Formats: sequence, structure tokens, C-alpha cells
Amino acid sequence: MTTPELISTPFTSSSTAAEVLRGVDLTGVRAIVTGGSSGIGTETARVLTSAGAEVTLAVRNTTAGDAVAETIAKSTGGIRPRVVRLDLADRTTITRFADAWNGPLHLLINNAGVVTGGLERTPEGWELQFATNHLGHFALASGLHDALALGATDRDGARIVSVSSTAHMRSGIDFDDLHFERRDYDPQIAYAQSKTANSLFAVEATRLWASDGIIANTVNPGGVATGLQRNFTARQKASLDAAEAAGIFTYKTVEQGAATTIVAAVAPEFAHSGGHYLDDAQEAYTVPDDADLAQHPHGVKEWALDPTTAKRLWTVSTDLLRV
Repeated sequence: MTTPELISTPFTSSSTAAEVLRGVDLTGVRAIVTGGSSGIGTETARVLTSAGAEVTLAVRNTTAGDAVAETIAKSTGGIRPRVVRLDLADRTTITRFADAWNGPLHLLINNAGVVTGGLERTPEGWELQFATNHLGHFALASGLHDALALGATDRDGARIVSVSSTAHMRSGIDFDDLHFERRDYDPQIAYAQSKTANSLFAVEATRLWASDGIIANTVNPGGVATGLQRNFTARQKASLDAAEAAGIFTYKTVEQGAATTIVAAVAPEFAHSGGHYLDDAQEAYTVPDDADLAQHPHGVKEWALDPTTAKRLWTVSTDLLRV
């Protein structure tokens, strides 16, 4: 069997989000960026707005979101993103957000994420990292499906971008104990599981929704120093330092970190092709599940793209949210 050629773009690890969007007119495009009040999300929202998109910042802290929106407005000549509250660990706010959306949606960027230093749970008893990073975005995308389908008809396709991480290489999905009710809690493994889930979502969303004109892809932004690391334990910080020292990653600027997100969002190479994992603005190569991260820092493990696992996770996620 012939292995499909990986999708490539003209951009590299040093490209910035603004460079990816140079010459691109997004007038008329309606976009949502979750977690747009800091880090990569802010830069993603800024460059999309600068290119003419109508951007909504879906944020937990609307005060911080309003401050970012004002800063973006100043840099774009008065174009101000809309700010709407969204807490991905609170199903009530997700439902409210989706129900309040009117008209087409062309671009959903599932950028928000949380890292915990210890075991935290939602009111449902779900492990917080999995609940926020995966289940919250799953519920949001599902609730916005009709708007995305309308956007796809409106502009020859709608796209979803899920932000994952190299951390996905640490863990697949433990369907027997998703929420660490029996195994010892390891925040790094919990985060890794949620990032694998982000990738699997894109695989199954594309399979189910491509006929509606909706495709989804996953991106690894690379190593970027953001507020995401504020809750790191000493062990997590030491692990990150060791990975940097081993050459597994080199820190990027926020502008460079947002570039791969923008590639998945606007590059023609991914206009109608989904279920891919992008790294450094290119489709990543797949490695076996037992591959060493240090030897494959730009790869994606099979467990993050496996269609059977993706289908099972979709079913499990649907059942959890139905309760």
C-alpha cells in the first residue's frame, strides 16, 4: 500500500502568523477563538482581525478579554473583536454560547487549554484537564455544528482547528479510567491524554462532518512560554527544562507559535482536507506508539490519528455529555 504524501506548505518553524496571512483577505469570515485573552489565542485573534475577519473571543475572564479586544482594536484601526464568556468546564456556559450564536460560522479555533498541578475535578466528577481541553471543546463544536454547516455553504467550506501539543506523545486514551478514578494521578499524563483527545476529535469530526463542508485539523504550536505553564509543578518544570536541554524543542515566540494555527485555518492546502496533525506549518509524519519523543519531536503518534479510537472517543464523549 502506498503511503499518502504528506501535505506541505511554504511556511516553516520560524514563520509568524502575520506572515502566513500576508495578502490574505478574510473580509466576511466569522471566526471564534477560544482562550483568546492570552498567549497564542490573543495573537491568533489579532492577526485574523487584521486580515478582516469578524472575530469573537470566547473567554472565561471577560475583563481580560475586553482588554485584549481594546488592544487589538488599536492595532487594527478600530476593528474590535467581540467578547463572550465561555467556561469550557461549565456545560451551562457552553450551551448558552452555542445557542446565542446567530448566522454562519466559518472558522472555529479550539485554542483554550488548562494545565493543573494536581487532581482537580468538575462538578460532574470529570478530571479537569480532560473535561476542559477535550470535552468542553467537543461540546462547543457539536453545539455550533449547524452554524459551521451554514458557513461551509456560505464560503465553500468551514474549518475547525484544534490546538494539541507534543505532550500527546506521552499518553493515548485510557478508556478504562478516563478520569483517574482508580490509577494514581499524574498531571502530565492527564494533560497528554487530553491533547491526544484533541487530535482524535479532528479525525472523527472530519469523517462525520466533511459531507457538510466542515473539516477539522490539529496543530502543535511548539514550545511557547505562555500563561499555560503557571500551574506547573516543580516536576513538570524540570521535565520541560530537560526536554529543552535535550533539543526536543526550541522555544518559539508567540507570533511563531500561532503560525501553524493560522496555516490550518486559512492555507489552501487544508481547505478541504482534514483529520491531519500539523507541526511547524506542515503535516507531521506518523510514528509508532512506542516511539521515543526525543527522537521524533515533530511526529505524531498513531494513537492520536487512529480512526477506530477516534470513533470510540466520540461515542464516549457524546454519552458523557448526555448525562
